[in-house]
Amino acid sequence: MIASPLLAYVAMFVFCVSKTSSLDTFIAAVYEHAVLLPNTTLTPVSREEALALMNRNLDLLEGAITSAAEQGAHIIVTPEDGIYGWNFSRESLYPYLEDIPHPQVNWIPCNNPNRFGHTPVQERLSCLAKDNSIYVVANIGDKKPCNASDPQCPPDGRYQYNTDVVFDSQGRLVARYHKQNLFMGEDQFNAPKEPEVVTFNTTFGRFGIFTCFDILFHDPAVTLVKDFHVDTILFPTAWMNVLPHLSAIEFHSAWALGMGVNFLASNIHYPSMKMTGSGIYAPNSARAFHYDMKTKEGKLLLSQLDSHPHRPVVVNWTSYASSVEAPLTGNQEFKSTIFFDEYTFVELKGVMGNYTVCHKDLCCHLSYTMSEKRSDEVYALGAFDGLHTVEGRYYLQICTLVKCKTTDLNTCGDSAETASTRFEMFSLSGTFGTQYVFPEVLLSDIQLAPGEFQVSSDGRLFSLKPTSGPVLTVTLFGRLYEKDGASDASSDLIAALRIMLAVIICIVYSLS
Repeated sequence: MIASPLLAYVAMFVFCVSKTSSLDTFIAAVYEHAVLLPNTTLTPVSREEALALMNRNLDLLEGAITSAAEQGAHIIVTPEDGIYGWNFSRESLYPYLEDIPHPQVNWIPCNNPNRFGHTPVQERLSCLAKDNSIYVVANIGDKKPCNASDPQCPPDGRYQYNTDVVFDSQGRLVARYHKQNLFMGEDQFNAPKEPEVVTFNTTFGRFGIFTCFDILFHDPAVTLVKDFHVDTILFPTAWMNVLPHLSAIEFHSAWALGMGVNFLASNIHYPSMKMTGSGIYAPNSARAFHYDMKTKEGKLLLSQLDSHPHRPVVVNWTSYASSVEAPLTGNQEFKSTIFFDEYTFVELKGVMGNYTVCHKDLCCHLSYTMSEKRSDEVYALGAFDGLHTVEGRYYLQICTLVKCKTTDLNTCGDSAETASTRFEMFSLSGTFGTQYVFPEVLLSDIQLAPGEFQVSSDGRLFSLKPTSGPVLTVTLFGRLYEKDGASDASSDLIAALRIMLAVIICIVYSLS
């Protein structure tokens, strides 16, 4: 008779504790860090010199972490390469690396710093998390010895990984992720033999993590959302903006919308290399974002997010477009290039209209009304269906409304940062062969338009109101992951261009 009420009380107590320990919302922070770079990156330095530089960057990160915690943040994301920079050789990177154990070892470096050798960077990150009671996400380098028994072991006898780490609010290492898709010029690192799918649970949701260039590929990015059902993606990045479709705030906010997750993107702030653009994105809109090519200072962003965001309705990305009868355009079509890919375009000639343009299997439809048709600005509707093979190999289907850089049609697709034409309405759709389509709307001066557009279940990206600023691009950016291995007739030419681009990037790195 006594046991039953007691058990009922215990059950109720456990229920109440579990309810109060689970948060419906949380405060997220990202820090766009103006990284301090070493004087030399190709000549090896001593471990002491490497630590001195890393501690100078950690001093700046500490200020951001402390400020975020004081403002109630539960988690903060810092950038890729944010502790020591980039453009290293394998040998010159080595003094900056630490051995990072698997999180299953249940380790709080702040409490036991020498458990896995000399790990002062992990110790300091752990103490920053513990002392401020905040989850800290950072990007550092991991080293793992190997020997001849491993046929893939590099000649120098070690693997070196571009690595994200997460320390919880007690300073415990709870996640370690080795970057899978290395960007050109990252020869100092190895890719893991298999893509790592890294998740961890908190009282404010389920988190996944990947790094920079990973976002353009299926694994691990899509797998984390589709198969592991994470609520929020953590995204350290060193992102160089490429207009009109791959500006950081533009593409990262589109990925959050297309995948239906929260997305915390922390970028390096280094304007001379077009590195800027960080944000806190919910599936339905951008909550906070920063793009600044003018100043040299870092920027801390904070915003509240739902711990378990509502998943958007499933979109049939070809439903509406396949029902539209495509008009004959004849010689109105022209060719122009966006980021080395040749698009088929049609010029928008009136203040309002309905246009269709097709490339291979993709037909794109646009209805629009401009606030005015200016004589000094040209807009065009473009379509691309093909394999991109410049800085990486990935198959695209893209429908895009773009503001041409000048009135010359050959500049449609060139990088344009400003515009003067506002749109009263737009509706863009395409006959996509994929469910992975990322909707982008970018306004003049590289600004987002939260709350001004929507995606319908039949695959239309349409405006909810007249745009608050002049339009740079309205785009549906589709990825056909299963065709990334396809052959392409122009691959030899593109491969040559890729090598040339790599050389240019290396020169820019060395001069910066």
